[in-house]
Amino acid sequence: MSTSVSVAFEKARADGRAALVGYLPAGFPTVEGGIAAMRTMVEAGCDVIEVGLPYSDPVMDGPTIQAAAQQALESGVRTTDVLRTVEAVAATGTPTLVMTYWNPVESYGRGSGRSRGRSGVDRFAQDLHDAGGAGLITPDLTPDFAPEWIAAADARDLDKVFLVAPSSTDERIAMTTAACRGFVYATAVMGVTGARESTSDLAGPLVARTKAVTDLPVGVGLGVSNGAQAAEVAAYADGVIVGSAFVRALLDHPGDEAAGLRALAALTEDLAGGVRG
Repeated sequence: MSTSVSVAFEKARADGRAALVGYLPAGFPTVEGGIAAMRTMVEAGCDVIEVGLPYSDPVMDGPTIQAAAQQALESGVRTTDVLRTVEAVAATGTPTLVMTYWNPVESYGRGSGRSRGRSGVDRFAQDLHDAGGAGLITPDLTPDFAPEWIAAADARDLDKVFLVAPSSTDERIAMTTAACRGFVYATAVMGVTGARESTSDLAGPLVARTKAVTDLPVGVGLGVSNGAQAAEVAAYADGVIVGSAFVRALLDHPGDEAAGLRALAALTEDLAGGVRG
């Protein structure tokens, strides 16, 4: 049974704080290691988990996430492993989304004998639903090119999380948010992902423009890497999205899973304190 991320945002709002959304790619450092890492993040204070689907051409990812995804791909991670990760994390009761480029969804199950009569999009949506996944974040898919995904998601009550950016026009923001379910992802840094020394001055105005046209929660991803930055973003956003900093905590402890998990837990606690600040 999937849980919409809106439930986590509503709970955070009732607590008078922003939600903490944590990202890791599936299969990193291993499939089982990734599951343990995401469960650690849940236990230490993440309200929502994004499971990244490693992809060979990650044009929007910075070097940290690229390195982790490449490691996962080289170890042979498959889309079925991503769905197994979703199932394991969603079993904690924490809303669990997949963040993915569009090509793996479109081509899902092709050549496997499962392709007769159903599209890859429809098969993926069903398997995601069956795994207890909340929905998809689709960074390279916009609503005007997503009728098949929107139909498949709506048929299964899956969340559809599209992105808005500082360069988005007001009309574009209105169109995008109208198609979202769960929350709106405001990417407030122009360029690729990655932890940064300071937060962007573009984020606050983007959130304000987005909130002017939707009642959905707005989560912000802009390279947050510590509790102080999380608190800064939580002052105006409904959710603080963190990816590269979590990946870095594991990359910094190669071959030592216990140390990596300790670092991950400490970082999560710091960030969770920030969103509660």
